[in-house]
Amino acid sequence: MANYTAADVKALREKSGAGMMDCKSALDEAAGDIEKAFELLRLKGLKGVSKREGRATSNGLVVARVSGGTGYLIELACETDFVAKAERFVALGEEIADAIVAAGAKDLASALAAPLKGKTVSDAINDEAAVLGEKAELRRVASVSDVAVDAYLHRTSKDLPPQVGVLVAFDGNAETAHDVAVHIAAFSPSVLSRDEISSETVETERRIAEETAKNEGKPEAALSKIVEGRVNGYFKENVLLEQDFAKDNKLSVQKVLDQAGTKVSAFVRFRVGA
Repeated sequence: MANYTAADVKALREKSGAGMMDCKSALDEAAGDIEKAFELLRLKGLKGVSKREGRATSNGLVVARVSGGTGYLIELACETDFVAKAERFVALGEEIADAIVAAGAKDLASALAAPLKGKTVSDAINDEAAVLGEKAELRRVASVSDVAVDAYLHRTSKDLPPQVGVLVAFDGNAETAHDVAVHIAAFSPSVLSRDEISSETVETERRIAEETAKNEGKPEAALSKIVEGRVNGYFKENVLLEQDFAKDNKLSVQKVLDQAGTKVSAFVRFRVGA
């Protein structure tokens, strides 16, 4: 007969983030001692590290920090949404973000090497993965700097931690910059200005537009205008400054910024698993 209760299983799940059956097995082995069961989950998890290496991590969370004129954004990934919303995993994301700010780490390599509670961020993640029982990884780290930075985090589900994160580096009106950050979260531009799109990409879009127009039987005399219109459509879809502003689609993002006397110098957008 089991010498623990359903409440004990629940408590161990909340403490460890591990699955119900794993918690029950650990409690069976530990004769109902929650602390001993917790350690058993850690040990079993560490033994399984190599088995987790090839697993996909399509869930997780994003965390942002702003320190002075520098913003940091991270994506901490895991295998399941159950772990993504576990208190231990969420706390780990917060601790990693703080460690990255303290170290001034602006890329993935330096972030993984940053100190965290007497070990590296990389080791801390592996230790937590051992407890959680599934693969966890710091997938991406980004940083932007300017006079000021706005950070916006968006929840795609009320039951999950933030899944979309945006940083906007700017000089000017903070409210406008925040509105632009919300816009970026919703419309996912790929670049700030068209200058960042390579000439090869533009030529490819132009060629596709021309071939498509010809296949549609468009008149030869109108091809040039049609092609340019479609290439400009590509820019409008991908370039932040040329997109229709989310709060007023009669204005471009550039126009909104100009009216507010605000300049955006850079942005970063992460979506978990994307």
